[in-house]
Amino acid sequence: MIKKFLVLVSLAIVGFAMGGQVSLVNTSIVKKGTINPLEEFIGTVKFSKNSKIASQSSGAVIEINFEAGDVIKKGDILVKIDSDILDSKIKSAKALLEIAKINLENATKDHDRYKGLIAKKSISQKIYDDSFFKANSAKQNLNSLRASLDELLIQKKKKTIKAPFDGVVVEKNTEISQWLNIGNSIATLVDTKNIDLIFNLPTSYLYKLSKKENYKIDLGAKKISSKLYASIAKGDKRTRTYPVKFKAKVNNDFLYDGMEAKIKLPRNKKVKSLIVPRDAVIKRFGQNVIFTINDKSIAIMMPVKVVGYKGKFIAISANGLKSGMKIVTKGNERIFPNSPVKIINK
Repeated sequence: MIKKFLVLVSLAIVGFAMGGQVSLVNTSIVKKGTINPLEEFIGTVKFSKNSKIASQSSGAVIEINFEAGDVIKKGDILVKIDSDILDSKIKSAKALLEIAKINLENATKDHDRYKGLIAKKSISQKIYDDSFFKANSAKQNLNSLRASLDELLIQKKKKTIKAPFDGVVVEKNTEISQWLNIGNSIATLVDTKNIDLIFNLPTSYLYKLSKKENYKIDLGAKKISSKLYASIAKGDKRTRTYPVKFKAKVNNDFLYDGMEAKIKLPRNKKVKSLIVPRDAVIKRFGQNVIFTINDKSIAIMMPVKVVGYKGKFIAISANGLKSGMKIVTKGNERIFPNSPVKIINK
């Protein structure tokens, strides 16, 4: 790693020598201070939504529109189940409903006509009552047939299985022509954009956590921002640690359930350290570095290790770093190792 770093630095120096110029920079001074050192904890990534999608109907699978690993959207059709018999029942139910509508219309007309006749005492009370009961019966029959048709349409809807949320299919559990019963799993779907991050922490760290703060968590080569969701009051008696859950959105990053996550939290005990403004530390060649300025106004790049944070300042350690040294706080992203600089905030 050190050899690789030195090679990259050498290449940067050569690039500067081929056409560098004096860079304008702002500087600050390395100071002594006290800091709560950071301690790293290892956790695990869990997907917030991990769902086994099950069939709500029985029948033979006639269509599958996914494979394991596919990225799908909410509402995408995953599976269709044979519905030929159900379609025939729906067709018959619709025909019976139309007949029932006609019967109700006729019965209502008869009843309305008998209302006038009974008022004139042109018909018997029995004939009028029969017309009333016939119209009422036709209405109830229509309502019953509508309910039956609605039930069939709900069953029909369940013959098409759709994705309940955006996600990635991690497991496929069905094939064409397979018979599905109610409750059989067809796939496992995970939401890779919303994740839980689980860490087991000692109680001394639990009390420092706040739901109002943003926490930086490392996921491989990526660093994400997360929020504290909950501390779970059931710990490991052997280690005296307790599960803590953070939540985060990761946009389009593709992560894996069970992958390693890292978080750094400050310890209780303060230690003496060298303090610099946060802007002084930048990423260069995959490492945290600062640029010091020597008495000849030359920028010297120095790899550093982050010890902790204190407001707008950061505690660092590095070989050769001493209190009182000048370091670049602005313009450091534009300068090269061993390049001349001009300080403009003297």
